[in-house]
Amino acid sequence: MQRTLIAAAAVCALALAACSGEGGSGARAGVWAAGSSTVFPFATRVAENFARLNGGAAPRVEALGTGGGIKAFCSGVGPQTPDIANASRPMKKSEFEDCKKNGVTEIIELMIGFDGIVIATARTGNSFNFELNDLYEGLGKTVPGPNGTFVANPARTWNQINAGLPNQRIQVYGPPPTSGTRDAFVELAMAPGGKLVPAVKALADDKERFESLTHTVREDGAWIDSGENDNAILQTLTRTPGSLGVFGYSFLEQNRDTVKAETIDGVAPSPDTIADGSYPLSRSLFIYVKKQNIGVTPGLLTFVQEFLSEGAAARGGYLQDRGLIPLPEDRLQAQRATLAALTPMGAPAK
Repeated sequence: MQRTLIAAAAVCALALAACSGEGGSGARAGVWAAGSSTVFPFATRVAENFARLNGGAAPRVEALGTGGGIKAFCSGVGPQTPDIANASRPMKKSEFEDCKKNGVTEIIELMIGFDGIVIATARTGNSFNFELNDLYEGLGKTVPGPNGTFVANPARTWNQINAGLPNQRIQVYGPPPTSGTRDAFVELAMAPGGKLVPAVKALADDKERFESLTHTVREDGAWIDSGENDNAILQTLTRTPGSLGVFGYSFLEQNRDTVKAETIDGVAPSPDTIADGSYPLSRSLFIYVKKQNIGVTPGLLTFVQEFLSEGAAARGGYLQDRGLIPLPEDRLQAQRATLAALTPMGAPAK
């Protein structure tokens, strides 16, 4: 579900946007960021603070999913395309090449902090201690069968996967394919889990076959795509007894009164375990800035500087209050140096 936030003076800002010809060649009044639903609450908080401190047109922030945001960002240069792509995974090589093809030739990549992907249940639900292979074996569309075959996943309850898990129907609500959280989940959970299954590990050198097995979730109702709205997943968990949800740690932090996170290989998600990487489903969060729009879109550079400011992104900053796990000081300083020099990123390796 697409969500749009106008950080201040919402009705007036929307009216101005409609009249300013964003779809045409005229200049746009303010900053436009689109992408990850995980980064969305952080970007909206920065937008609110930016508007309060600087006045003028309020930044527009949209949750389109990481893939959707990068696609819009890479579609060209000018006021009809976003200045910033919010992302809960690194930009892919194919996306970078798409940007170049459409004239977006200089992109500044900035890491803003860390997040973890959680597997959560309602607070009143059963507790799980998942092993990584449980996630592939429970949620993979195709799994090893008898005599070296691969079959449609037959498992219906979690204890059929692992006797130590509850006798509970496999029903997981999670993000759609356009979501960076979905991409990160298959990269951090499904693929490593698959490598723990001997028949799947044996195919690791066949990259295409391995990825087709470990990057494809079930389509038989065990996994339910729930749109680009993590709050909708949270609400579903409380209304659907026995269901599980996959979303970002920041949403868990804001909803601990109703949901709880399950452990992975005995490790619970926390600021410390996510920052040091001991929680297996830890990830980095990014914003991608269109260098060609700096100096063209009013306030763009100032907005990005606010994102990396001491008051926002550092330990104790207001983004930590929203659930962002801050970067260590040296890494935050490195991101600020990249921004100060307006250093474009190189092509991703994959």
